[in-house]
Amino acid sequence: MFRCFNLLLLLFCQVYHSGNTSKPVSGEKRGNVILPCQYEDRNIGHIDLFSEVEKIDVCETEECSGRVFKEGNCDVVIKNLIFSDAGKYTLRIYYNNDQTELKYQLHIHDEISVKTGEELKMSVLVSDADKVKTNSSGEWKEVWTRDHGVQSDRMNNDDGNLTIKSFLDSDAGTYRVLDTEGEILITVTVRESKETLEHTDDSKCDAVVSWIALTVVVLLLALILTAVTLHKRLLRGDLRCLSRSTEGP
Repeated sequence: MFRCFNLLLLLFCQVYHSGNTSKPVSGEKRGNVILPCQYEDRNIGHIDLFSEVEKIDVCETEECSGRVFKEGNCDVVIKNLIFSDAGKYTLRIYYNNDQTELKYQLHIHDEISVKTGEELKMSVLVSDADKVKTNSSGEWKEVWTRDHGVQSDRMNNDDGNLTIKSFLDSDAGTYRVLDTEGEILITVTVRESKETLEHTDDSKCDAVVSWIALTVVVLLLALILTAVTLHKRLLRGDLRCLSRSTEGP
């Protein structure tokens, strides 16, 4: 009897933990993501979707004006992702006078290119954010926490934006936003824009071309001036010879 009780308790714990394990789902900012239900029962009455703070309206088709809609049997699509969409979701499925719940952890990623010296503004300080880490120095370190704010005098928190005042190549790297449980909400890969270097090279090339053109013009002017001077001297010499010949004996 005791053994059967233990087996039932173990089975209950396994079911409980599996039902409370969040399925990781990843999407790109401005893209779409699917929260898959993979539920084949055709007698589904309806579904409800919840974030940690509110119930979310789910349209029946993509044709509606909202960003969240049902696809297929009970999959949910979130389109035009923004950073504030990141976090935990619960999908409640109602069927045959019963219900089940599926949980998700939505992670959003993005890539940014920044020119040296420009301001870098990342709208990553969402409501669930607890800390931000970066590996720009070669190892992961915190650059912002909810309790202590920014950890660098080159950064500031501007209305939910983590801002680097003047971007340096050493700021390039990966920035991760974590919630209170250490789950990754947002990943932003920041790269130094090559456009600055290309512009610099173009400027150098333009300067070299301009210098060569100026040198050629100066040389041409010098040659023309020299030719004119020689021509005048030769002309004067010819006139003198002519004058002497007319004054002969």
